[in-house]
Amino acid sequence: MDRLINVSIERPIAVIAAVLMVTMFGFVALETIPIQLTPDVNRPVITVTTQWPGAAPAEVEREVVNRQEKELKGIEGLESIVSRSETGRARVTLEFSVGQDMTKAVLLVSNRLDRVGNYPAEVNEPSLNTAGSEDNAIAWLILRKLEGNETSVHKYFDLAKDFIKDRLERVKGISEVRVYGGAEREMQIIVNPESLARYKLTIPDILNTLRMANASISAGAVDEGKRRYVVRTEGDFESIRSVKNVVLKSTKDITSGRITRVKVEDIADVIFDYKKPVSRIRMMGEPAIALPVYRETGANVIEVMRGIRSAVSDINGNFLAAEKLVLTQVYDETTYIDSAINLVQQNIYVGGTLAAIVLLLFLRSGSATLVISLAIPVSIVGSFVAMAALGRSINVISLAGLAFAIGMVVDAAIVVLENIFRLRQNGLPITRAAFEGANQVWGAVLVSALTTVMAFIPILIMELEVGQLFRDIAVAISVAVLLSLIVSITVIPALASRLLKGNVQEITMKRRINLIDQSASMFVKYVLNFTRAVTSNRVMAASAVTSVLLVSGVITALLLPKLDYLPDGNRNLIIGYVMPPSGYNLKTMTEIATKSEKATEPLWDIEGKDKKVSGDQPFIQRFFFAAFRANAIIGAVATDPSRIDDLIPILERSLYSEPKTFAIMRKRSIFGRGIGGSRSIDLDVSGGNLEEIIAIAQRAAGKLGKVLPRREGTRMRPRPSLSLGAPEIRVKPNPTVIADNKLSSKGLGLTLDAFNDGLRVAEITVEGERLDLTIKGPTDHIRSTQNIEDLPIATKDGKIIPTSSLADIEITRGPSEIRHKEQLRTITLQINPPTTMALETAMEKIQLSVINELRNEGVPNTVKLELSGTADKLTETWDEMVLDLLIA
Repeated sequence: MDRLINVSIERPIAVIAAVLMVTMFGFVALETIPIQLTPDVNRPVITVTTQWPGAAPAEVEREVVNRQEKELKGIEGLESIVSRSETGRARVTLEFSVGQDMTKAVLLVSNRLDRVGNYPAEVNEPSLNTAGSEDNAIAWLILRKLEGNETSVHKYFDLAKDFIKDRLERVKGISEVRVYGGAEREMQIIVNPESLARYKLTIPDILNTLRMANASISAGAVDEGKRRYVVRTEGDFESIRSVKNVVLKSTKDITSGRITRVKVEDIADVIFDYKKPVSRIRMMGEPAIALPVYRETGANVIEVMRGIRSAVSDINGNFLAAEKLVLTQVYDETTYIDSAINLVQQNIYVGGTLAAIVLLLFLRSGSATLVISLAIPVSIVGSFVAMAALGRSINVISLAGLAFAIGMVVDAAIVVLENIFRLRQNGLPITRAAFEGANQVWGAVLVSALTTVMAFIPILIMELEVGQLFRDIAVAISVAVLLSLIVSITVIPALASRLLKGNVQEITMKRRINLIDQSASMFVKYVLNFTRAVTSNRVMAASAVTSVLLVSGVITALLLPKLDYLPDGNRNLIIGYVMPPSGYNLKTMTEIATKSEKATEPLWDIEGKDKKVSGDQPFIQRFFFAAFRANAIIGAVATDPSRIDDLIPILERSLYSEPKTFAIMRKRSIFGRGIGGSRSIDLDVSGGNLEEIIAIAQRAAGKLGKVLPRREGTRMRPRPSLSLGAPEIRVKPNPTVIADNKLSSKGLGLTLDAFNDGLRVAEITVEGERLDLTIKGPTDHIRSTQNIEDLPIATKDGKIIPTSSLADIEITRGPSEIRHKEQLRTITLQINPPTTMALETAMEKIQLSVINELRNEGVPNTVKLELSGTADKLTETWDEMVLDLLIA
């Protein structure tokens, strides 16, 4: 090490060149490092999604989820399996152990799914999605109508999907753009029941004929002369005319020899129309279509956002203006990134200035202060090179690490320069003082830097989600501290040998600050006296060590805070999840969300709008809602970000008038995923009997309301609903009557499906666009539950029989969603405790006052109660960190 120090002093030009090179590479690296809001957290998760249009949750569970879970449960490396059976859709989420090879896992899952066969005909092929980093959307775009456009906005879904989505996905760094709030176009066959009866046809006849006719089959090849001709049977539907011309029935009269043909056009109208919307989105009181934008892993968010803004401007100017539409960006993740970067810059300036002032107060030398101050930018800027080489990104976590490192990088420089300064004051020549000053303390400086780095080893090697999240802070601080070590034994001696050539012996005497100098002298005097007394007596030394250990241990035990997971941050966004009674439809959910819209409208901060409320109320910059068939999501952004929390009670009050409807309103966490955010606890109630676990979950919810009252800031969301109240109409065919009329239970079900919701025949291509071909009944046939009884069923004998004559019809109720965890039916109570309460404290209260009390009161052996979710990560992370630290 003395060789390196000596070379640095003898060749200051080389040192300056090295410093400039590191700084230059640091700025170059800064241009290439991805900039994003939070680090990429790779969770080994695969989601299997299976669509079954119109199917009830119980059917989805029985025919899809149970079969898939049976095959998937034994996959290598699988840690947990959670499924959701909803109306028309099944989702199975597989979470694997950390470090799992996801390419292999996807292959294993795909192979296991291939074993699942005999799905109902209407079930689509399952799709796989690797959740990966579970990144949030970096931008949200809203498509709205301009004044004078009378077309319903949901009819622009195809435009948004086929044009806007494709244009945005061409932007470098964008992986996916999704489209919400519209309705897809389809080709519809509107059949007439009377015509069916006249020609003695049934819905199954039409379905089978159309599926057989819509076929394109390769039939080999024919060699003739020098050429080889490929033979193909082309029967794909490509237009309305090709569908209308399909012959459903062909009869030859034996006497006359005449052939009678019945085509689709004889019994139905074939038209283009739109599917029923499954969601409604409104932004600031206007109907809209939403387009969230997701980035590629590792993409620079700031550069991607520039590309998005350019694409939006191009789309608006060159295309949408003529359609009287406008695309507006309503969310931009770079807002928080810019805020974090500005904060770190402020910390660098303020922290560096304060550090320089303190150094100046004690060293009383401007040149000495300048030498140490140079260690800050060199170490910080040089850290960018290592971060780029290690594949890290600039985000709120790494920026926090750099902010913490600002004060740490001057420690080694202060120790070295102070020793050099002391030797100069003792009369050593400047070159000798620079060498000896660095050589004497480099070992102590090295150990000090290594102890700092060692403290971060557990985070650097931890593979849990928390380790991935905070690895950037460990890398930033460790690299900056190690660079500061190199700077202290190379740059500091070289600069000191040039800048401290003057007479420094009398600096302290000539530049006295009486109060500081007197206090420092007294402090040194007492410390030295105590040190002499302790080192001269073994008993006193042992007593001093023991006292320090005991006092520090007691203080640590008393002041150690309860474990928590992640803070919410200062994100200016509130998301509310509205939960109505089971069975509400899209129209009702839209009306409920509209109530909140009207209640908050006076607070909207719209240019040119008179504000009719007092200045004490927080104003809303943006308000939106998305209504679905079973729930609704409400969101708001405050004009003043510091008052975002004040909007929560206002949004909650806007829904108080709706009976049996409650909502969980919460400020969106920077780190959180989904509605729950980062600070959530899951109380799972699992078992086999759905009614039994719902009853236990209701009791648990009542106890939670007493232990963690809502008025104190607690938010609770049941997943799924705490009631078995989704209304159902069950049609139970009469086997005898069905057989007498030459029908089948399946045929009856297909007919009901066609006349009620629409029966999908196939996916066809029309002018290059993929559309669904659907059989439907007249729109005025079913307008109420009573119409099901009178629904006309055409038989092969040419009769029209009401459904009530073929089956027993009863109105009952069923689940709106069935959730499985480890193949057991589960109700999950997702709890967000008050921000002032640590998760550990909330967990203890739930365990003692909810779970233990329920068990004492009596819970069936078939029902399991357990805490899970983000709260589980607390103990797991803590234990792994302690173990890694002990090993290190």
